[in-house]
Amino acid sequence: MYLRIYIAFLSFILTAAVGAARTSVPLVNGWSFAKVEGEKTYQWENVAIPHTWNDADGTTPNYYRGKAAYRCRFDAPPVQLHTQRTFVRFEAVSQDATVWLNGKRLGRHQGAFTAFCYEITHVLKEKNNELVVKVTNAADSLVMPLEGDFTIFGGIYRPVALLILPNVCFTPQDFASCGIYVSQSKVNNEIAHLNIIAKVDGAKDSDGPYGLRTTVFAPEGHIVVTATNSNSVKDGSFLTLNQSVDISNPQLWGGVGNPAMHRFFFELIHNGQVIDTLSQNIGVRYFEVNPHQGFFLNGKEFPLRGVNRHQDRDGMGWAITHREHCQDMELIKEIGANCIRLAHYPHSDEFYTLCDEAGMLVWAEIPYIGHGTRHYAFDANARQQLTELIRQNYNHCSIFCWSLFNELGGSGRPHELVEQLNELAHREDPTRLTVAAANNDGRPENDMTDIMAYNTYPGWYWADPGTMQWAIDWKYDPNKNRAIGISEYGAGASINQHDQHIVKAPKTDGSWHPEEWQALVHEGNYREIRKRPYVWGSFVWNMFDFASASRHEGDRQGINDKGLVTYDRQTRKDAFYFYQANWSKKPMIHITSKRHTTRNEALTDIKVYSNCPEVSIEVNGKYVHVERLEHCIFVAHDVKLTSGENQIEAFGITTDNDVAITDKCSWTLNN
Repeated sequence: MYLRIYIAFLSFILTAAVGAARTSVPLVNGWSFAKVEGEKTYQWENVAIPHTWNDADGTTPNYYRGKAAYRCRFDAPPVQLHTQRTFVRFEAVSQDATVWLNGKRLGRHQGAFTAFCYEITHVLKEKNNELVVKVTNAADSLVMPLEGDFTIFGGIYRPVALLILPNVCFTPQDFASCGIYVSQSKVNNEIAHLNIIAKVDGAKDSDGPYGLRTTVFAPEGHIVVTATNSNSVKDGSFLTLNQSVDISNPQLWGGVGNPAMHRFFFELIHNGQVIDTLSQNIGVRYFEVNPHQGFFLNGKEFPLRGVNRHQDRDGMGWAITHREHCQDMELIKEIGANCIRLAHYPHSDEFYTLCDEAGMLVWAEIPYIGHGTRHYAFDANARQQLTELIRQNYNHCSIFCWSLFNELGGSGRPHELVEQLNELAHREDPTRLTVAAANNDGRPENDMTDIMAYNTYPGWYWADPGTMQWAIDWKYDPNKNRAIGISEYGAGASINQHDQHIVKAPKTDGSWHPEEWQALVHEGNYREIRKRPYVWGSFVWNMFDFASASRHEGDRQGINDKGLVTYDRQTRKDAFYFYQANWSKKPMIHITSKRHTTRNEALTDIKVYSNCPEVSIEVNGKYVHVERLEHCIFVAHDVKLTSGENQIEAFGITTDNDVAITDKCSWTLNN
């Protein structure tokens, strides 16, 4: 058996080598940039991609939303004449971009968060090509989003690359996707029945038949199945190849802890030769949402405990790199989350890949926020952005739902567009759910998606933290077959502001956002969420502080400070550790209010978050009585500090051979 596998694999390698190689050439350097106002072009400056012009002013109320231009001079990469073609692919430009190469207009793309691709084979010169991109991030009533509580950074803020592909290839021009779609139409523990659609560019009717061969490798690397059956149909400018693949007893992608991925190797075959190849790592899984029992992954209960994420970074805006994506993922893994709502727009392909690899379930979203415009062009743009989101991310196994809107309100008839989007999503991808996030009850569009979630902020914008119970129960009707989740909840917090006696929300749009209140809100909100297993998922707003140029609250201008981690990703707030204690399996302990180093009152409570079964606390070397509360909270009440410096140390006893972990801090009591 092992000999047969080896021979099959060797044959596969030799056959693949016949095909023309795919090449991707990143266009990182050689760019220059200038702002444009009217007929005036400001001084050009050299930049590298990714780039945004709002990295410095993106947290100010009058940040630049206007026109700019980019140009890139480059020599053509080596191309095999008559057998290869060249394309240029932009992963995202914010938000309206028109592209020229050597004076020829390639096209225009409207939408800040999705990729677009143009063929440049017949325009490309051997030397000294000039690629020009004219772009604006000015508000446009016909392009989503029309509003939103976040900064719209302008620029070419995601990668640009030249793609060198065979003359006949898996197309990069089907809404800038990879051209291959693996549909998990029927998956269970015994079999994974997969339907594959491959769209081919450049094939002519006179060329004769084309075939698709798919080889699937197990997570451990051996071949589990090879399929060569396919049929083809002409679909507009593309040739579409259809194929079915069955994997017996599949190793399932099981989320965090078991993100098993199969490698799918696709070969385009013509006249017995491999002419193009493409590889995709895809996890095989199945899921459902029960309206009364919550989320199930691979037939098992899998309560979704997650966070929301915005993509921007302090001093960088949206122009982040691999390093920043990875750091965000490591922090989300550290807190112990098992799902992420990628709000309020399509995120980078790189981050979806990190989610696949980490086992993070993903809520993917289009930027239909607040309201739309009753105009056919706006509706068309919404459909375009949803189609791009789905096709470009179709093979990311982490995605379980497509989100159609966030917090719609106002007048007009948005439900008509939502109905169109819902039908489009199901037509594009019948294997995933549709979802939306609402903050207004009684709107018709709230009943259109497969599942629903609500943005609600008890303890911040209204009432007290425990009122989350009414926020959920008001929306859940056990007599209706309607699953609900909590898509946003939380509170603002500054790591520099503290109040040990706070009992109600501060002025939410004011300058005082003490860290202690954020922690209390999350404790109270999460307690009520956990009591209700029918809540299919809950998502903290937000994992990270993010830019919202119109805000002026807390201790920083232009920042929404509801993050569990600061904008620069350097400081984890107390509430971060509350969730880590409840979600993470790795033993941890954290003393809250550690940053409140100077005290004016001798009596204080000492609160600790820990997932250890036992916690003890010492103050100046003496043990104090500790009460254990629910949800990994331990409190020592009315501890008396001494004048001057006080040493606080907490000890957690793990179940691993009674190993102790510690946390400590110092508080100074002023007389």
